Amino acid sequence: MFWKSTQAALALFALLPMTPALAADKPASASRGAATPEFRAWVDARAGTGQPVHWVAEGGVYEYPSGRKLFGMVGFDSSRVIWPAKAGEPVFHLTRKTFAYTDPQTGEILREFNGQPVTPIAYPYQMISYRQEGDQIFADVEQGAGKDVRTIRARDGIRYRWLGKDTLAVTAPIFLDFPLPGGARYEAWENYDFFLHRAGKLDEPYQMSWQRFGALPAWAGKGKAIYHLVSWRVESEKEFPAPLLAWARESMSLWLKPPADVAEVRRLQKGDAGEAWAK
Repeated sequence: MFWKSTQAALALFALLPMTPALAADKPASASRGAATPEFRAWVDARAGTGQPVHWVAEGGVYEYPSGRKLFGMVGFDSSRVIWPAKAGEPVFHLTRKTFAYTDPQTGEILREFNGQPVTPIAYPYQMISYRQEGDQIFADVEQGAGKDVRTIRARDGIRYRWLGKDTLAVTAPIFLDFPLPGGARYEAWENYDFFLHRAGKLDEPYQMSWQRFGALPAWAGKGKAIYHLVSWRVESEKEFPAPLLAWARESMSLWLKPPADVAEVRRLQKGDAGEAWAK
């Protein structure tokens, strides 16, 4: 969760402190068991309970205010979870995520547009720390490499509520507003609505709807757009839609597996950001 379009600059936030020693299986299970049912349900759905999980997505980009569809979008993330040794400490969600723009008629992955190269949104890692405070969940996101390692700290909590007795709705709004080099400002709004259903109720028990209002990517020209994706969780790449899996295996194979551990994240942070990072 919490990605920006290809033209977006990283926000200037403080670094996360170094991660504490990670727990062995037994303490981790104990800390998970001590969590509230809603917090445990959120983490389990988003990042799994041990084996890597994936969220696949499809949607589109719409011209504002006309509503004309400009591009399609497809993508996925791959995630794993690390529960802490001590109950109440942050839970770490390690993920990679990538999204491509597609032709609005054919659905083919765009490689260029009006003579401009089209680069996928691609994060070689994000490390998200979750904590519960009262009846809200907070998520801080660490990302970037080299001198641009940054943390997007949660100013507002993720709100959750039950819809009936079988569906937990989790809502995460994001308001982005910060200065860019040269005196401009980066402004955008995003909203994530996750719907987590009790086991046995639906074929796809974990679902998400994402909306964004913000600038078009630089290669697409000037103007504002509405972005919208729907997403659902799968347990293995074999469950990906066939065109998405073909693109992933051909061009984005690294993203089919999440970071193995925090040590891998630290190694990636020492590298160069390059074109693999959303800009």
